[in-house]
Amino acid sequence: MAGGLEVADVFRRHGPAFRATRAEHLDRDQRRVMGAIEACRTAAPGGHVRRCADCGHAAIAYNSCRNRHCPKCQGAARAAWVAARRAELLPVPYFHVVLTLPAPVGAIAFQNKAAVYAILFRAAAETLRVIAADPRHLGAEIGGVAVLHTWGQAMQHHPHVHCIVPGGGLSPDRTHWVACPLGFFLSVKVLGRLFRRLFLERLAAAFANGDLRFSGEIAPLTEPGAFTAHCAALRRIDWGVYSKPPFGGPEQVLAYLGRYTHRVAIANSRLVAITDDAVSFRWKDYRHEGRRKVMTLEPAEFMRRFLLHVLPPGFHRIRHFGFLANGHRAARLALCRQLLVQPAAGRQGKRDAGPDNRRCAAPRQPELDVCPCCGSLALILSTLPRAPPHSAPVTRR
Repeated sequence: MAGGLEVADVFRRHGPAFRATRAEHLDRDQRRVMGAIEACRTAAPGGHVRRCADCGHAAIAYNSCRNRHCPKCQGAARAAWVAARRAELLPVPYFHVVLTLPAPVGAIAFQNKAAVYAILFRAAAETLRVIAADPRHLGAEIGGVAVLHTWGQAMQHHPHVHCIVPGGGLSPDRTHWVACPLGFFLSVKVLGRLFRRLFLERLAAAFANGDLRFSGEIAPLTEPGAFTAHCAALRRIDWGVYSKPPFGGPEQVLAYLGRYTHRVAIANSRLVAITDDAVSFRWKDYRHEGRRKVMTLEPAEFMRRFLLHVLPPGFHRIRHFGFLANGHRAARLALCRQLLVQPAAGRQGKRDAGPDNRRCAAPRQPELDVCPCCGSLALILSTLPRAPPHSAPVTRR
């Protein structure tokens, strides 16, 4: 198959039968995602003809769907977003913290995506800010970027938030920078307990306000007594909070952000084979030390798992908090940079302040369209209109 295997190939090949057999289970948003991925870079959304200014070589380039769930359409959005973050990097170590919902909460989250994912974001950000502000831990106002992922390696529903956080923050009076100890951010045990409490408090409030709906296997949770008992059981288990060692420098932070911020449930590069009755893809089994394996699913099951992760319309899966919050980010960053020029306060020596990020100040320039034959600049000669519905061939370029 030219151009390598794609998720779009699965939907084009097996999507019609999937729609027919699961009509009552597919919502409007999932159908839109399927249609967008199937049409992406075919004649359906139109396109343009590029002609080389030197050798005259011409080629058709079909438009992308630009859907945020499409594996092919994240490159440009990711590059622009990461370029904007370059100017916000501070010359300090950065930490990666992951806060995960346990499986019994995941079922509630799946049936109440907008409400529960929003609670997850708020609880995660407040957990980090409250513990960091405690003088027994760091005693500073921190900031960070939070990214929602709802999948595991096998595309099962597994909601969790990745947080990228500078290693330190502003003192309570905002007169100096308070640095983290070398190689350590905050206690994951302390973070886990507060995260559990804050999330369950907000979940109970949403239930009391009538913002949650339950059906299927969790329909009994509609009864207040059953819901209260369910939450009580969740308070007795550990909630997953994981903190990775600090990144090596600003470029590593940017590379990591680029990989995580605009990721979808599965990348095209992980696909191994697509047949009439199976789809195979690579995955990492973290229960066995991240061993690389190949999983084979029926096409309907593959598509079902992929569509588990369609987000509600307008839901923001990347959010900023603390001194990086949108309302005051520019002013707080300016203050952080001013204070970091002074001798660092706290337990981190000058040698731990992190590498210089001056080389990250300016975004890279986008690459120009070039001719595949001679390398000269390729000009857009004409545009192709969108094809009428149901009339365009699913020709991929």
